[in-house]
Amino acid sequence: MAQQEYTAAEIQVLEGLEPVRKRPGMYIGSTDARGLHECLREIVDNSVDESFAGTATEIWVRLNKDGSAIIRDNGRGIPVDKHSSGVSALELTMTKLHAGGKFGGGAYKISGGLHGVGASVVNALSSYFRVIVLKPGKAFMQEYNAGKPQYSVKEVTQKDLDAILPPEWNVKIGANITGTITTFQIDETIFKEVTLEKNRVKTLLRDRAYLIKGLTFHFEDERVDEQTTFYFEGGISTMVLHGNRDKVVLTPVAYMSKEDDPMSVEVALQYTDTYNENLKSYVNGIHTTDGGTHVTGFRMALTRVLTDYGKKAGYIKDEKTAITGDDMREGLSAIIYFKMPSENLQFESQTKAKLNNPEVQGFVQSAVKEGLDMYLEEHPQEAKKIMEKVMLAARARMAARAAKEAVLRKGALEGGGLPGKLADCQSTNPDECELYIVEGDSAGGSAKGGRDRKFQAILPLFGKVLNTERARLDEIVKSDKFKDLIISVGTGISDQFDINKLKYNRIIIMTDADVDGSHIKCLYITFFYRHLPEIVKGGHLYVAMPPLYKVKQGKSEKYFYSDEEKDQHIQKLTSKFMVQRYKGLGEMNAQELWDTTMNPETRLLKQVTVDDGDAADKVFTMLMGEEVAPRKKFIQTHATTANLDI
Repeated sequence: MAQQEYTAAEIQVLEGLEPVRKRPGMYIGSTDARGLHECLREIVDNSVDESFAGTATEIWVRLNKDGSAIIRDNGRGIPVDKHSSGVSALELTMTKLHAGGKFGGGAYKISGGLHGVGASVVNALSSYFRVIVLKPGKAFMQEYNAGKPQYSVKEVTQKDLDAILPPEWNVKIGANITGTITTFQIDETIFKEVTLEKNRVKTLLRDRAYLIKGLTFHFEDERVDEQTTFYFEGGISTMVLHGNRDKVVLTPVAYMSKEDDPMSVEVALQYTDTYNENLKSYVNGIHTTDGGTHVTGFRMALTRVLTDYGKKAGYIKDEKTAITGDDMREGLSAIIYFKMPSENLQFESQTKAKLNNPEVQGFVQSAVKEGLDMYLEEHPQEAKKIMEKVMLAARARMAARAAKEAVLRKGALEGGGLPGKLADCQSTNPDECELYIVEGDSAGGSAKGGRDRKFQAILPLFGKVLNTERARLDEIVKSDKFKDLIISVGTGISDQFDINKLKYNRIIIMTDADVDGSHIKCLYITFFYRHLPEIVKGGHLYVAMPPLYKVKQGKSEKYFYSDEEKDQHIQKLTSKFMVQRYKGLGEMNAQELWDTTMNPETRLLKQVTVDDGDAADKVFTMLMGEEVAPRKKFIQTHATTANLDI
């Protein structure tokens, strides 16, 4: 085949904000819900930066019924005077990548922004974007469409503001009134079927309020008529307490800080009786979801300090009682808040998920070592509780390792490493394979008969399983059901986990559509979230959605997945019909199960994802943990809205 000639005509030059619309994922990570909320965060953090600069004391965030959002602050207001490039500084900031006031350190010493692309990227990805700037005695405005200015920056009147802004804000032009008001409507051709979620936005604002003392956030969701204000004096110590409010705490919050110009760090930590680590890190107010050198420095210091203290206090006597970093972080809740002039920061990407500055690691390590050494010496009772928790975790880890090795050896001896109940698929390509975890032997039989053997594997597991929120790892791997599941999935567990050994791209939980089925489903999701989290984060875990009803009229049969669908169909029927309510998968024969629940062409699957790790951690702890009072309160509050058919 003749090759196409490669000439200068094939070279494209993308002007202005065209690269953003062409490859949005490069700038905001994705075009799903996460990317949409990243857009809101970019605008909010521009206002937060005004607080770092010592000007803004209040920020307003409003979600409108039409899907747009308005963010307002009482900072200095973006400059509107003409730039040396020939256009207004406002237009330049909103329409050019890498244009902003955060490069030289003059306008902003500390800021969350770094690359100068935040607002301009959101502008590029919005079907409508408007900025109003309040300056002493004056107001200016410019509107954009897909990043393109609709007119030059113009001065507007009080009457203009009254016509376009929420009347309850009562925004006035005055001699002492300054600030920026940004409105954006995301482009639905880029962000398909996603909307701003109230709880995710509230979490963003609440976190910023904890981190920045003296800054008030006013949140309003016009869609549900909700208003909330966030303001905290206690800083990150209060943030840790808030996160642990539904847990049994073992120690008070330990707080430590250090400042050595141009760097500063604050750390707050507390131990609970849970089995999981809950650590959050921030840089200049930005949540670094993937950690970075500040987190590495913290963990190195924690390991060194607790190891030294354990030896000194007699907890660690020889190599057999050696403890690991994982042991020290079991049940630990911690906040790491690092600040540094923005021009010196090095992030892995524009989404600022990971800090890369190498010098930060040593600084944070030194700060935490000094602070934690002092804390343990001055609080011997708390130090004792921490070391007892760590040593218990170490003993459980060693017991779990022995149990895991025994399980794996036994599995290998009894059948090539595969459980006897597993009906594996023919394909060995993980990308096309899927594993159904099926409740009960009866349903398992129907699933085995109805499946496509080429790519669908079936693992029947009968009855209730262990609540892994309340169990240690050694108990879990000894459980027959989880032992079979761990071997079938192929990744191993805990320190032996390797996502590259995952045998199935999709792991599908398929349970009965009743209360017991919902409980079992919840127990399996808990197991995956707590002990195989990479499978959940990687988008490999799903929940099957078997139909609730079959409506038969003559020879015609239709399946429905909700009461609303079924009722709408029945209203259209004019002759005799029969409705069957499915309670168990075993009520379906193999063909019905394939047609309704297993055929990729017709089935419904719900993917299990984690959008907000803190919120997920709170829900699992509350619903599946030891404390009864929070769970009882939740059930009483939501009892009237529960739908057991979902």
